[in-house]
Amino acid sequence: MTRGLAHGVPVPAEFAGKVAVVTGGSRGIGRAIATGFAAAGADVVIASRKLDRCAALATELEQTYGVRCLPVAYHAAKWEDSERLADQVLERFGRCDVLVNNAGMSPFHEGITTISEDYYDKVLGVNLKGPFRLSVRLGAHIAEQGGGAIINISTIGSLRPAAHEIVYGMAKAGLNALTVALSGELAPKVRVNAILPGAVDTDIAAVWPSEMREAAIKLAPMGRFGVPDDFVGPALWLASERSAYVTGTLIRVDGGAYRQMS
Repeated sequence: MTRGLAHGVPVPAEFAGKVAVVTGGSRGIGRAIATGFAAAGADVVIASRKLDRCAALATELEQTYGVRCLPVAYHAAKWEDSERLADQVLERFGRCDVLVNNAGMSPFHEGITTISEDYYDKVLGVNLKGPFRLSVRLGAHIAEQGGGAIINISTIGSLRPAAHEIVYGMAKAGLNALTVALSGELAPKVRVNAILPGAVDTDIAAVWPSEMREAAIKLAPMGRFGVPDDFVGPALWLASERSAYVTGTLIRVDGGAYRQMS
């Protein structure tokens, strides 16, 4: 049985009957991953701050792939929003098989001396607090129901942060630590891994100065920016039984930019 297309190729409905929750799922990498899971037969929860965007994508995926979708307004920096999101997922579907913690933010700043407490708290909250609380809530449920996967979307900047992404890199380094810790805490039922993107052509990179964008492209042997679709295959693999012995791993998807790092 197949359902939908990915890059023009029929995709097996290997996730039929499964539920995937994708935060930051209305645009960029999250949107691509949510679409990938729907194409593979999963029911999808699309959560982000913009409910209208979530609802529009939910309608599109339901009509295109015949799956059920739940749009949810979600602010990852708010602890209570993670509680509410988990409650809505379980009330609607009664299960969660895959959690993709993709919601993130890295506002551009004019140098580290300009970083305010408000900026710091927002970036740490969205990139680390939300994934922590949501993973604890849904991870426990996934384990109880028999197993599944958590996939955290981190960044190469967590390994070698530049000055323009210092708080973002700090938060994502914490997300890497959360990935490793939860892979032990939730084993063997729940596998927890992280994907570390390099430079990706999304709204975060759109505000970079032209010289920064050019430098990022030159750094990658693949000779281009990443695009959201580059992350669909890795996410589906990490959520599937094809990666049944993979957990606690940080996987770089960066066009080879940081290939020298072990």
